[in-house]
Amino acid sequence: MTSGNSAHAGGTLEERKMPMRFNWVGCGPDCHGWVSAVGIATADSPQAFEDFARGRELNGATLVLDSSGGSVNDSITLGRRFRDLGMLTTVGTTILNRNPNGNRASVAPEAYCESMCVFLLLSGKTRYVPDMAHVRVHQIWMGDRADDAKAASYTAQDMMIVERDIGRLAKFTFDMGGAGELLSLALSVPPWEDLHELSRSELRLTHLATTDAVVDVLPRTEMPVPVAEAAPKEAASKEAASKPLQERFASKPEGESAPLASKSTKTAEAIVPTNATAAPAK
Repeated sequence: MTSGNSAHAGGTLEERKMPMRFNWVGCGPDCHGWVSAVGIATADSPQAFEDFARGRELNGATLVLDSSGGSVNDSITLGRRFRDLGMLTTVGTTILNRNPNGNRASVAPEAYCESMCVFLLLSGKTRYVPDMAHVRVHQIWMGDRADDAKAASYTAQDMMIVERDIGRLAKFTFDMGGAGELLSLALSVPPWEDLHELSRSELRLTHLATTDAVVDVLPRTEMPVPVAEAAPKEAASKEAASKPLQERFASKPEGESAPLASKSTKTAEAIVPTNATAAPAK
């Protein structure tokens, strides 16, 4: 997370380290499609989303996240916009499945949602986290000093920026229906430690996961999708009724390797201008 002017968290996979991109993923005439959000939230992201949303009906749409985090304040702005639209959120990467009947999009569940991405996930009206997804948290910190946080010097102004953004994040968390345990877990991980990956029980405890059923967030469809299933286990009766929707969470195409496990990024920024006066938060 980055705090102050901006609070950022980088990533380990190249796309997740780039500024956030929004794409509409169509999946044929028998489903509604979804929004793919990949990359870190920056000062440009709220406007980028508004430009993307113009002319589209996104009320109640599904947002699929694969992100290393980004700016605290810009993520909060995005998250409130997502909630205003009543969007549904999940973690995953969009993949294109090629078959004789044409290309078909699906969601690979092994993806990453780190740092401020976790709070974007929280902004969903309904939230589903696949078993294979990695949801990780850490502290807000002065990002320009996160690489050697213990040796760095900090001013009272720096501390004010961090404390202010913690307050903003706390209000956002409770406004979105999150639990105090989410803040407690995140604020317990300093930048010299690896990010904390939330367990299934912690996802429930923090209210990040509101459902165990993929059918509650993926687009409705009447036709089965010809891709391999990799959804979490659900009750047999629910599985039988919702199999076409479960299949939207797919395995990687044959021959394509899964993302390599990597060390989590631990950045968090509260950048102070060179004139040593803290800039207003964005």
